[in-house]
Amino acid sequence: MKKIPRFTAIAAGALIAMLGGFAARAQPATPIAARNIVLIHGAWADGSSWAEVIPRLQAAGLKVTAVQNPLTTLADSVATTRRALALQDGPTVLVAHSWGGTVLSEVGIDPKVTALVYVAARAPDADEDFVALSEKFPAGPVRAGVQQHDGFTTISEEAFLRSFANGVVRTKAQVLYAVQQPAAASLFGERTTAAAWHSKPSWYAVSKLDQTINPDLERFLAKRMNAVTVELEAGHLSLVSHPKEIADLILAAAGKRK
Repeated sequence: MKKIPRFTAIAAGALIAMLGGFAARAQPATPIAARNIVLIHGAWADGSSWAEVIPRLQAAGLKVTAVQNPLTTLADSVATTRRALALQDGPTVLVAHSWGGTVLSEVGIDPKVTALVYVAARAPDADEDFVALSEKFPAGPVRAGVQQHDGFTTISEEAFLRSFANGVVRTKAQVLYAVQQPAAASLFGERTTAAAWHSKPSWYAVSKLDQTINPDLERFLAKRMNAVTVELEAGHLSLVSHPKEIADLILAAAGKRK
């Protein structure tokens, strides 16, 4: 039986304590009501990865935009998200999955953005060497399946289905593999100039069964930003396998749910 997710502040473990302390940032008592949602996909994916979440947000009366992230450079991806954000007509919740959290941390300082939602996502500090931070935690099995060709990376079919999309119905996982978008190998080492979570209220969905980003790294990131946090019995693609829970988290950030 799946455990019912609960919103909580996740306590730091022993490994987290080794990484040093950080200042807590108070969350607002009531989230600012937002009418727009902008979704940022991660590496080795495209905007269709949000297909299970989008109708749930639309049913709540929200305007939803899924960015088609080019995954070429951080600057290109940031520019694409900023163009989408510029088209929004008011308060907006910015949401990201996986590597997309790098873009979220950079773009989230925009005045239109009222809240940040990280879904099993990176959440770098400004100018942080995120690769070095990640190496403090055991690598996920998916790394063995990463292939590089002409400066771009993809995940082998076996590793994609077994580890990247673990917990996703196989027929859906095969579709996601078919639309997999190559990510520039240089992308993962690029650094942000800002970290929006220092100044914006944040929410985080930890995937307890993640084989791509270590779940303890996700917990560390959520704790560091003092995020309202939910833990899910899910692999890396919780937005596909647990769309209701992810939509509920986004709705909470938009002031639509308690």
